[in-house]
Amino acid sequence: MTGKRAGSRRAAPASSARTSPLALAICVGITLCVVAWGYLVYAAIDFGTAARGGSGSSAWMFMALACLGAIACLFVGLLLVARLSRTLGITREPPAPGEAPRPIGGKRAAR
Repeated sequence: MTGKRAGSRRAAPASSARTSPLALAICVGITLCVVAWGYLVYAAIDFGTAARGGSGSSAWMFMALACLGAIACLFVGLLLVARLSRTLGITREPPAPGEAPRPIGGKRAAR
């Protein structure tokens, strides 16, 4: 076949869906963050109970540290969820700061 619009009649073969090692590593990281978060929340509750029982100021300090650790684990876990969604192609990267956003509707709507 020759001509201006001549091309192959068959589509390119579809890529097989395989699990990316990066996506698998991110999933493991998310799991570890969630488990650590759960443990730290449980520890904070335990330290808070001990502190209210009159165990001393060290229990209050450990409770505060466990709370901060739980907050950090949850934050990192949510960041990893965002990274996983970008790795799997669910979301896209934002446009560069100097790049103009693409008009909605194409060239006809931009007129």
